[in-house]
Amino acid sequence: MKTKIFIIAIISCNFLIINSCKQEVETTAIQEPTAFEDIPEWSKNVVWYQIFVERFRNGDPTNDPTAEDIVGNFSSYIPENWAITPWTQDWYKPDIWFEKLNDKKMLSGYPITVFGHKVQLRRYGGDLQGVLDKMDYLEELGITAVYFNPLNDAPSLHKYDPRHWRHIDVNFGSNPKEDKQIIAAETPNDPTTWQFTNADKLFLKVIEEFHKRGIKVILDYSWNHTGKYFWALQDIAKKGEQSEFVDWFDIKSFDNPETPENEFKYKTWFDVPSLPEIKENVEIDHSTIKAYEGDLYSKTVKGHIFNVTKRWLDPNGDGNPVDGVDGFRLDVAGEIGLGFWRDYRKIVRETNPDAYLLGEIWWEEWPDKLLNPKNYLQGDVFDAVMNYRWYRATRHFFNQSPSKIPVSEFVDSLRSFNSDLRKQNIYGMMNLTASHDVPRFATDIFNKNKYKVGTNPYKGNDYKIHKPDAETYEIMKMILVQQFTYIGSPHIWAGDEMGMWGGDDPNCRKPLIWKDLDFEPETHHQVDYFSRPKDEVKFNDELFGFYKKLIKIRKENSVLAFGDIEYLIVDDEREILAYSRFDGKNEVIVVFNNSKNEVNVNVLKKQHKKDYQNILNGIKISAQDGKGIILTMPAKSFVILK
Repeated sequence: MKTKIFIIAIISCNFLIINSCKQEVETTAIQEPTAFEDIPEWSKNVVWYQIFVERFRNGDPTNDPTAEDIVGNFSSYIPENWAITPWTQDWYKPDIWFEKLNDKKMLSGYPITVFGHKVQLRRYGGDLQGVLDKMDYLEELGITAVYFNPLNDAPSLHKYDPRHWRHIDVNFGSNPKEDKQIIAAETPNDPTTWQFTNADKLFLKVIEEFHKRGIKVILDYSWNHTGKYFWALQDIAKKGEQSEFVDWFDIKSFDNPETPENEFKYKTWFDVPSLPEIKENVEIDHSTIKAYEGDLYSKTVKGHIFNVTKRWLDPNGDGNPVDGVDGFRLDVAGEIGLGFWRDYRKIVRETNPDAYLLGEIWWEEWPDKLLNPKNYLQGDVFDAVMNYRWYRATRHFFNQSPSKIPVSEFVDSLRSFNSDLRKQNIYGMMNLTASHDVPRFATDIFNKNKYKVGTNPYKGNDYKIHKPDAETYEIMKMILVQQFTYIGSPHIWAGDEMGMWGGDDPNCRKPLIWKDLDFEPETHHQVDYFSRPKDEVKFNDELFGFYKKLIKIRKENSVLAFGDIEYLIVDDEREILAYSRFDGKNEVIVVFNNSKNEVNVNVLKKQHKKDYQNILNGIKISAQDGKGIILTMPAKSFVILK
């Protein structure tokens, strides 16, 4: 590795990319970053769109799941009258087979009692053909990168419980029956026997079609756990201690064939029976999550993971990864040791030097402490993490969730989050407002509760699940403006741009409300003793247009992706926030009036010889000269000045 001498600035503030801070310059020797340590340049300048295939679009009803396909993820019992749920049915309306579950139990042994339990057995038939059918929609919206929730062949709707890591779910393809036969004919731990099923081939077509449109694709995996029907665990269940895969899992006891009971027990992720954990070489208590040195116990399971990874990075194995995914989102990444992740990065970058690795680094201690991702962002593990810290602070400021904070506290939070991170990692962050694991953006803003606490209704909880009011959508717009003009790449949870609402899992996973479908109004409630208004379920064209406009502004102003940031106004008394995104030639200024009063704002500009204009909405510039711009801003308003 070559060493060069660089002049670097030691900046006397927390936030390394604000150039308004006092600077002292000194000379020091640093190592030139290698391609391995760098994040992919493309990841700084994308708009992410997250797709949960089962609820995206049913493009091929002939591949819909059967009762047999879903056994083993939540309940061992599937009602004899179980059927696919109609896509347009009122979400909270009981399915005809719900009542058959009343005296049954979950895999955990607890009784199935409430809506949130029963709905886990629902399937709507979303598939990869549905994704292909809606590519024109995504292109019209303007997104430039897709993050797929797991596509593993698995019995659940969420697919974090795979039967196989190496194959796409058979019900996402065109011929589930034939795909099962292809899989059964393979030797699971021998990649030379692996074939591409119909579902696999359809996913390769999805990648190709997205790439034709200039859209990147990353795929979600959890190497921390499998499903209870994962092929290697089933081999252990059958052969006991004689299984060659016995060290892949943390086996507590083997079955005694001479007794009627099944004594086969193993460690699972947070005691969820359907999610057996892969064994590590260290024992860690994950009640508190912290970065730690560790690796997987078995070299063969590690090799299997690497083979699956290379399969999707370079499917035809010709050394050119153009036909594969552009990276991975790694689930519960804080629960696997850093040693594994360092080796994983090497395998990924050897296969595709421009691949992006995104870690789910979330809680240190729920519900108050989010984990600092510093140890994962040193250039040897991940390129970025899902930026939950940004969103929690942002909703706190713009929505008083759960209480009001001043402008200065919000800015201090943003600065502190980035204070000990490398600059390039900050620019590669995925800034998200919602996902499959949290309430819908609209519902989260509609309710001003603490982040991810009490996010579904129950006795004594007044959490609102009906359609949010007009004020909610206006506050969402303020947050969206900040999201699309801040450092890091903005993310959209599929359906938020349509105006969808819903509480935490499972209610954030409703089927998408496409324009060409007529939906039943929502009249039911998930809890019997609560009432609710009747809500029309319909695509929100106005909100879609706002997303589309922000995406266009971001695309047309690269300074929003690559530029520095400087906070121009941090006014606690009047609740005014203004910042500049700038480089040597261009500047975009963003101003928020977060108060309930009309205010006059005077903001300085860097391009003294140029006139600026508001490129977002109808708020007019009152006056401007070589130094600054004067605006009269209504309550709860925003502008983007170029």
